[in-house]
Amino acid sequence: MTVQSTLETVFRLESARIVATAARIVRDLGIAEEIAQDVFLAALEQWPGSGVPDRPGAWLTAAAKHRAVDLVRRRETYARKLAEVGRALAEESYDPEPAGPGDIDDDVLRLVFTTCHPVLSAEARAALTLRLVGGLRTDEIARAFLVPEATVAARITRAKRTLAKAGVEFEVPYGEERAARLGSVLEVIYLIFNEGYAATAGDDLLRPGLCEDALRLARGLAALMPAESEVHGLAALLEIQASRTAARTGPDGAPVLLADQNRRRWNRLLIRRGYAALERAVETGGASGPYALQAAVAACHARAPAYADTDWPTIAALYARLAAVAPSPVVELNRAVAVSMAEGPAAGLALVDALATAPGLDRYHLLPSVRGDLLARLGRTAEARAEFERAAELTRNERERDLLLARAREARAQEG
Repeated sequence: MTVQSTLETVFRLESARIVATAARIVRDLGIAEEIAQDVFLAALEQWPGSGVPDRPGAWLTAAAKHRAVDLVRRRETYARKLAEVGRALAEESYDPEPAGPGDIDDDVLRLVFTTCHPVLSAEARAALTLRLVGGLRTDEIARAFLVPEATVAARITRAKRTLAKAGVEFEVPYGEERAARLGSVLEVIYLIFNEGYAATAGDDLLRPGLCEDALRLARGLAALMPAESEVHGLAALLEIQASRTAARTGPDGAPVLLADQNRRRWNRLLIRRGYAALERAVETGGASGPYALQAAVAACHARAPAYADTDWPTIAALYARLAAVAPSPVVELNRAVAVSMAEGPAAGLALVDALATAPGLDRYHLLPSVRGDLLARLGRTAEARAEFERAAELTRNERERDLLLARAREARAQEG
């Protein structure tokens, strides 16, 4: 691996901490991101001659901190800024790397709460957080939200300007202000995880780095807010979902459906962590929020020793509860799948057909994919083939497209 490729990989993994460290000092996300880019260029110039440091992430973060301090010193308002930051800042002993894989830097949590400030629109919060915390490029965020890249770029630029103009403090808020931002923070962490768990586009189904980032954020948030049921619910959901990662793709990277996964490859440690987080969600609030309910669904799958042993009636009931507290066409689609397994494919197909005109699903590839599966189970293979082909046209992930086209070929072979 070349020095440049190594640096690019490290920067991708550490960019959130680098930006967060600089933002804590300069109190401006736009300037903090510029400092991060400057540090990247400095490493690109120095490392080919001096070699890659033993702890490259620490090198980059420490360099960003020193540049940020220098910038504060050069400002006319140096005295006031230095008082805010603290005179010990320049001399502090600073280890920018967390103690372990489950830990998260306080600066990164401050960054999350800052990018999820209510002064921003929901779209701007998600875009800015995915950019600065998730490390996604602008084009990747655009694909995730199915909007033009220019739209995302404009949202990010406006968001940074809005935060600067409003004088938003770089901090983890307390009391009512923290509660007001919590829903947005949870949503963005969930979005980051989902982009890693099932990439919206590209050649790979999984992007494990994003899943790990989201897990660290969820764990850190749970430690910060131990009395919030939905924080534990989200942590439980991500732990259990992440436990399946190794079984979700074959040796060639092709997707493996849930029914076909080798459950011995599911990570039992993550499952146990998920169960524990779900118990805390129950203890702190009854686990009645949308993330806790989704975690309960995931726990049902995890408890089944084999796909045939899955408690589908309970899962269908959980999705019905989820639809009541967080109604959406996607939730109804998931409920239809559970109902089809509990009551038969005809019952599920009736629910899916009722979603045909639901807003937001006309370009959602999983709608024809689910319908194709139900039609195939009913022996209506010609209709199933057409649905799988339509789903393949709609997906932007190459691995999913290959799987759907394979299912379409299977349905064609069974026709006649």
